[in-house]
Amino acid sequence: MSPRNKAVAKALAKAGLATLLFDLLTEKEAAKRANVFDIPLLAARVRDAVDWAGMEARLAGLPIGLFGASTGAAAALVAAADRAQDVDAVVSRGGRPDLAGDTLERVAAPTLLIAGGRDDVVIALNEMAFDQLRCEKRLDIVKGATHLFEEPGTLEEVMELAADWFIAHLGRRP
Repeated sequence: MSPRNKAVAKALAKAGLATLLFDLLTEKEAAKRANVFDIPLLAARVRDAVDWAGMEARLAGLPIGLFGASTGAAAALVAAADRAQDVDAVVSRGGRPDLAGDTLERVAAPTLLIAGGRDDVVIALNEMAFDQLRCEKRLDIVKGATHLFEEPGTLEEVMELAADWFIAHLGRRP
């Protein structure tokens, strides 16, 4: 339901990437704040989506990229490690990849971490996670952005970075 995630999904689709946007928690689950940090639960939902895409006739065989924001980034990274043969790229926006823990070392998919330049805590957490990743990786800092990338032009920069990363690692689909 996040307007920022909806905007990113729309930009990725406009870039020629098939896009599936979904919430990791039901409304009832989201009402319990602890569930937002339940990385095993969130990662299971992402794995289920990856598995579904692999069985869906129209999607089977397409490369898969995962985009996660905040704790969803950790869930995407855990799912990417658990489905290494199926996930071809990962992008984290203002994410908490550190919450993926030791799983980071098992991520094989090329991974882009994006943090806001005015979000010192998240930058530090992304730097620690970046050091643990053993895959192709990049950490981009969006100048002037805070955690939610609400400043003019910052979310657009995220969209461009994410689309470029996915196109480079997944290819463009008409």
